[in-house]
Amino acid sequence: MNGLIDARRLVLCCWVAVCCLTLGSDGAWAHGGVAVVEDVCAIQIGIFQAHFKAYQPQIHGHKAFCEDLPDVGETVFVMEYLHGDLGQVPIDFRIVKDITGHGRLATLQDVARAGNLDHATVFYAPPVTKRNVYTVVYDFKEPGWYIGIVTTRHPTLGKVYTVVFPFKVGFTGFGWWPLIGVVAVLAQIGYWVANGQLAHWRRQLPAGVSSLFGTHDKGTT
Repeated sequence: MNGLIDARRLVLCCWVAVCCLTLGSDGAWAHGGVAVVEDVCAIQIGIFQAHFKAYQPQIHGHKAFCEDLPDVGETVFVMEYLHGDLGQVPIDFRIVKDITGHGRLATLQDVARAGNLDHATVFYAPPVTKRNVYTVVYDFKEPGWYIGIVTTRHPTLGKVYTVVFPFKVGFTGFGWWPLIGVVAVLAQIGYWVANGQLAHWRRQLPAGVSSLFGTHDKGTT
C-alpha cells in the first residue's frame, strides 16, 4: 500500500514539475530587460517599453526571435515603441562580447563592474532619435555569448535609463526540453508502478531474465 501511495506521489510531483517548467517559461524575464509577455516579446528600458524582435532574413526569412539567435550572420534588431515618448528621445545600442562570464545571468551591475567596454564592443550605434520604430543591423561573425545594451534618457528630467539583455549566437541548446523529457519518463514509470502494470510485466519475464532484476519470486525454481 505504501508503495502505491509513493508511486502516486511521484506521478503528481513529476507532472507538477512539468507544468511549472512549461507555464513558468511563458511569462518569465528572458534576458535581463527582455521579456515574453502573453506571447509578445518586449523590452523594458526604465519607464519605457517596446516590442522587441530580432531577424536573420538571409537565413531564416521573416522568422522573428526574442531570445537567442540560432546562427551567425546578418541580424536585424527591431524595437516598436509602446510609448510615444520613445520617439522623442535619443537611443543608443551597443553589443559587447560577454566579458562578465555570467552568460544568461549577466546583469547591468556585472557590465558596470567590467569598466571600459570599448575593447569588448563589437557593434555600437550612437544616440539617435527615431519615430515609432528603432532598427539596427549587425553581421555576427562568431558564435558565443553577447550582451546587448540599450540606453536612453527621460525627455524632460534628463534621467538616463539603461537595460542589458544577454543572448547567445549560434547553437542555442535544447532549453528545457531534455529536463521535461526526463520528468515525463519518470511520471510514466510512476504511473505504471501505481496501476500495477510494471509489476505485471516483470512477472511475465522469463525466470533467468527476471532474476537479473531481482524480481524472481521467492520459492520458485
